[in-house]
Amino acid sequence: MGIRKNLKKQAMGVSQKAMEKLFADEQRAMRIASAIGSVQRGKKALDRGQDELMRVLNLAPKSDFKALGKQLSGLKRRLRALDEKVSALQGE
Repeated sequence: MGIRKNLKKQAMGVSQKAMEKLFADEQRAMRIASAIGSVQRGKKALDRGQDELMRVLNLAPKSDFKALGKQLSGLKRRLRALDEKVSALQGE
């Protein structure tokens, strides 16, 4: 086994043991889960605030670009499907 694989295996074992010890106490696990939830809610609030500020400044927020990207992906799929149908009709 190579040094890299060996180090990776050891690191995974150590991290697994650390997580087991960390979550062994139910109260501590609940506090950790609560803290993670608070961080996630804070990030969502920050993202909403950032979007609102960008709109006030007449700039496109990140969420608009994400939505536009999804629409573009859908159009690409539909275009490929139509292209395949046209190709099949031409081949007949």
